[in-house]
Amino acid sequence: MTPEDRFPGPEHPHSGPRHQPDLDVLPYGTYYEPEPAQGYQDTPYEAETYSGYGGARYLEQHWHDGQGQGHTVHAQVGYEGGYEPQERGGYGQQDHTGYEPTLPDQPSPALQLADQLTDQLGDQLTDRDDPPTIELGPPLPDPSAPTYPYPAPGPGEPPGPVYVVGDVHGYLEELRAELHHQGLIDDGGHWSAGRARIWFLGDFTDRGPDGIGVIDLVMQLAAEAAAAGGYCRALMGNHELLFLGAAKYGDEPVQSTAGTASFLAAWRLNGGQQNDLDRLEAHHISWLSRLPAMGLEDGHLLLHSDTTAYLEYGESIPDVNDAVHSLLADGGVDEWWDCFRRFTKRFAFRGDAGPMAVHELLDTFGGSRVVHGHSPIPYLTGAVHADDGQPPHIPGPYVYADDLAVAMDGGVTMEGRLLVARLPI
Repeated sequence: MTPEDRFPGPEHPHSGPRHQPDLDVLPYGTYYEPEPAQGYQDTPYEAETYSGYGGARYLEQHWHDGQGQGHTVHAQVGYEGGYEPQERGGYGQQDHTGYEPTLPDQPSPALQLADQLTDQLGDQLTDRDDPPTIELGPPLPDPSAPTYPYPAPGPGEPPGPVYVVGDVHGYLEELRAELHHQGLIDDGGHWSAGRARIWFLGDFTDRGPDGIGVIDLVMQLAAEAAAAGGYCRALMGNHELLFLGAAKYGDEPVQSTAGTASFLAAWRLNGGQQNDLDRLEAHHISWLSRLPAMGLEDGHLLLHSDTTAYLEYGESIPDVNDAVHSLLADGGVDEWWDCFRRFTKRFAFRGDAGPMAVHELLDTFGGSRVVHGHSPIPYLTGAVHADDGQPPHIPGPYVYADDLAVAMDGGVTMEGRLLVARLPI
C-alpha cells in the first residue's frame, strides 16, 4: 500500500468509476469556531457568505457579473519556473528538395557595370577616415508588443490582488470555468486580470482527464500575466513529484516499506493517466522541476501539503526550495521517493495540536496564516461520509486551526468543487 492518499479518480475511460474510500478523520466539531472575519475592505466587488460547518468556517465568494472583464494580451515572454517557449520544427522552413538553381556562365553587361561601380564606391569608403552615416529616426512600433486595455503599471504602484487555486488534478474545463467566473480569464481562456497575482497550490495532474492541458494553460497564463503587469505562479505538489518520478525512473525499484515497487506503480495507483505521460515533453519537465515548494505572499505562507515536513528541508523558504531543486537535479531514486513520501503526509493542522504545528511553520518561514491544498476538505470535515449519498457540499475554502489555516482542496476528484479564492480569507 503506497503512502500516497489514493483518493478516487474521475469517471472517464482511463481511471474507471469513482469510489469513496474511508480515511481516518477526527470527530466532527473539534475545531475552534472564530467570529466571522470582516470583508476585505479593498474588494468592492465581493460578497462574502459564511456558514459554520465542521467546527470551522467556510467562505464562499461571489464575483458580481460585469466586473473583472478584460482583453487578451499576447506576448512571448519567459514562463514562471524558467520555461521559455520553444520553436517547433518546420515553421518558416521551405522545402527545396530537388531544386538546384543555375547561374549563367558570364554575367550580363549590366551586372558587370554594377559590380565595377560597387568596387569603386567601396574603395572610396575605405580611404576615408569617417564614412557617411544615415539618420534612421525613431524606431517603428513593434506590432507584436503587448497593449494594455487598462493603465500600464506606474512606478511604485502597489501590486494587484492575490488569488489562490486549489488542487486541479486534470480537470481542465472546471478550471477554465472557475477562472472565468472569477474574472481572471476571458471567454477565449486568456488572462484578463490585469496586475492580479495568482498562485496555484500544486497537483495539476492525475485522476482527471487532461493534466497536460492544465499545465499548458498555467504556463500560458504565466506569460500573459507577466505582459499585463501581474503574475501567475505555481507550487510543486506531491503529484508533481510523483509524475516526474514516474517519467524519470519508471519501474526502477525504490526502497519503500509500504509495498510499492516503483514510482510508476505508485503513480498508477494514485490516478496516473497514461495520456498525460504520453504527452509529457521536455519543456513540461523543465517547468515542473523548477516549481518552488513553498512561497510567501502578503503574509500568507503558501504550501501544497498540510504537513510540517517542509521544516526538514531548511529554515527559510529559499533554503527549502533550493534543497528540493537540488534533490531533483542530483538525487537518486531513493532520495526522490523519500521527498515524495514526506510531502504526501497530511492532517498536521487538525485537532488540538494543529495550531501549534501551524505556528511552528509560521515562526520559521514567516507569515500569519497558512494556505494549503492536498487534503480535500470533505476529508478534513468528515463530509465525505454523508448518509444520503449525495456529493459533498463545498461552499468555499475551509478555515480552521484557530483561524490559522485555510484549506483550498475542494475535492474536485470526488464530485466536490475546484476552488479559486481571493486572499485574505
